[in-house]
Amino acid sequence: MSSRTIIRCLALAACATLSVVQDAGAQRGGRPQRGRGFDMGALGDPNGFYVPPDFMGNPPYDGRFTFARIKYRGYGRWSGREGPGWSHDYPDADVHFVKIVREITSMRPFTDAGKVLGGAIVALDEPLLFKYPVAYLSEPGGWFPNAAEAMGMRNYLSKGGFVIVDDFNYQDWSTFEAAMTKAMPELKPIKLTGKEQIFDSFFKVDMAKLRRGYSGGGSGGGAEFYGYFDKNDPKRRLMMLVCYGQDIGESWQWSGQGFMPVDVSNEAFKLGVNFVIYALTH
Repeated sequence: MSSRTIIRCLALAACATLSVVQDAGAQRGGRPQRGRGFDMGALGDPNGFYVPPDFMGNPPYDGRFTFARIKYRGYGRWSGREGPGWSHDYPDADVHFVKIVREITSMRPFTDAGKVLGGAIVALDEPLLFKYPVAYLSEPGGWFPNAAEAMGMRNYLSKGGFVIVDDFNYQDWSTFEAAMTKAMPELKPIKLTGKEQIFDSFFKVDMAKLRRGYSGGGSGGGAEFYGYFDKNDPKRRLMMLVCYGQDIGESWQWSGQGFMPVDVSNEAFKLGVNFVIYALTH
């Protein structure tokens, strides 16, 4: 099958597969209204974890690839029904993405089992995290890891885990960098050019078609990508991919509802598939 045919199939799969999920998304209340001016302390224990209304437990581990979303304590970056920043776009983004992975690769990832959808939600200080080779961290502006969570991130990355950082508001860089300094003080973020292997590990991503800029406001220009490499060497393993000023998950979430153009959603899915293929082969 030619690459042109594969990409065409991807577009059809995105539209056909994800439209099935549209009704479920509508039943969950449609597109949430984003709010910022809440008293976070009134929402819950800042040392506790929010539980998304659609979360019905993690899938039993059976060895299959399972998408893992990292949760953090507190209610930072609260956004209406979507809850704190780490749970934004859940579960639709997760469900849509793993269905695409299932449709266009030979992998058979977990997608759903009854009411359990998309994948797992795991804290950095949970041993369960080490069962999942790829983990996704949304809205790092609300991430203030304690010592155990920082050590969990360090151990996960050092032992072969791969983290995607996404839904990254421009103004949150200092918060994120402080958290990473706590977890991996010896590593520094390196700006990527878009020509690295991760952007061409399965699909050749058209970087120009990715959604440019962050929908959550702020300033800072177009999206950029940064990487944390083993020993700060770009020739070694990429341990973390940072989608700065970007919101790939939003493209995954709304791909079946016409909120995102098809070509933008396709590139976002292709980029996500590349992340997974790269992580599983490095």
